[in-house]
Amino acid sequence: MARYRGPRLRIVRRLGELPGLTRKTSRKENPPGQHGSSAQTKKISQYSIRLREKQKLRYNYGISEKQLINYVKKSRKSKGSSGEILLQLLEMRLDNIVFRMGMAPTVLAARQMVNHGHICVNDQLVDIPSYQCKPNDTITVRARKASRKMVESSMETLANGPLPEHLALNTSNLAGEIKSLVQRNWISLKINELLVVEYYSRKV
Repeated sequence: MARYRGPRLRIVRRLGELPGLTRKTSRKENPPGQHGSSAQTKKISQYSIRLREKQKLRYNYGISEKQLINYVKKSRKSKGSSGEILLQLLEMRLDNIVFRMGMAPTVLAARQMVNHGHICVNDQLVDIPSYQCKPNDTITVRARKASRKMVESSMETLANGPLPEHLALNTSNLAGEIKSLVQRNWISLKINELLVVEYYSRKV
């Protein structure tokens, strides 16, 4: 399944708040569709609950189904809680780090910023949004007027709230540092990651 490029508020109405997908809020409260108002009272199956949690991850981090399956496989091979490791892998993607530092309004905007060569990791240009960052990595904006102006404009208009504890940011020189792996309590997305692992238990 390809990456989603359709209406974002429609997804937010269906799945709930997704900070990485959009900063906008919908005026409508009911889920989208002809039977949206009745969908809230309809009994939801266990499969549907797990599917919704999986979709939250996909849309919030802007990844394809194939990418998410690969992340699930990698998390299951690692020691520790598969659910938390899965979230760590997604949170440590370069596009998400750029978003979490407030350099871009959404993960999708951060992905485009990385793709267009505006971001450096450890003073090396990286244009791969899925690049896995590590503790002690430094994230800087490329020393070009256009790059710095773009990030400065985003940081002036955004109010992303407190910076997560695993990140540090120097707004004067547009440089950030990853101090450690992200802790579960600093992940802004409201999700039950164990249900995602269960959803894929028979698929991978």
